[in-house]
Amino acid sequence: MISVIGAGRLGASTAFQLSREGLDDVRLVDIVEGLPQGEALDMMECSDLDVEVTGSNDFADIKGSRIVVIIAGLPRKPGMTREDLMHKNADIVRSVCRNVKEHAPEAVVIVVTNPMDMMTWVAHKELGFPKGRVMGMGGALDSQRFAYFLSKGLRVAAKDVKAVVMGQHGEAMVPVPSQSSLDGVPVTEKLSGEQLKQALERTKGAGAEVIKLKGGTAWAPATAICRMVRAVLKDEKAVIPCSVPLDGEYGQEGLCIGVPVVLGKDGFARVQEVELTDTEREQFEQSCQKVKEAIQSL
Repeated sequence: MISVIGAGRLGASTAFQLSREGLDDVRLVDIVEGLPQGEALDMMECSDLDVEVTGSNDFADIKGSRIVVIIAGLPRKPGMTREDLMHKNADIVRSVCRNVKEHAPEAVVIVVTNPMDMMTWVAHKELGFPKGRVMGMGGALDSQRFAYFLSKGLRVAAKDVKAVVMGQHGEAMVPVPSQSSLDGVPVTEKLSGEQLKQALERTKGAGAEVIKLKGGTAWAPATAICRMVRAVLKDEKAVIPCSVPLDGEYGQEGLCIGVPVVLGKDGFARVQEVELTDTEREQFEQSCQKVKEAIQSL
């Protein structure tokens, strides 16, 4: 079973996409009475699902979950940074983690709640699970968005572009053109400086752009979550950027931040270190410092 904690716009979108993937039964949990039950019933009435989607207000119902996705928290509103949410959502994530620890102690946990890197750190500390079983979603989403914006200049399908974004899931994210490619050729050799600049800027502002237009994001992050869940449940050993604790990799420690990792049945097996240009490494170090400062305030 896959449990999704939080049945708002993103939680419901995630549950629906997971149900369409047919990887496992889905349990949607929320404190609002009737909301997860109604969303689950609406999904099941599609009548063509191969899995069962159920809703609950009781954390005891996540028992036996192979994966728990934590989305619960206050949403980011127009004009608000992810950091504005930090202290209020930290309390929510701690509460959720206590329930996960009690009812699903063997689960792999994917943290989505913003500010995601800091909330992943909170989850690691609260859960006390082996570090490979707790990770944050941001890098997967940011890399997916970068692939889309690169594909516009390359004039190819986004799914054919390999894109890498590291660092904070936020304004200090670090798109990595040197590790992003089409048919094995770095995008720096295929795009003009102006095209690359546009893709970088659109990627960094993608979340805020969607929030300004429609009030919140859903489909893109839900797809990124599903990609991670699939890699774990199918033991794909796929390399996907995720927020994880660093213990010396890239010369960093004492934080959770987005880096490429190998995802399989037990969560992330290891950090995949990649070559960065001097500029990219400097940007990554600055991003790490920003996350460390935020963690210290927690």
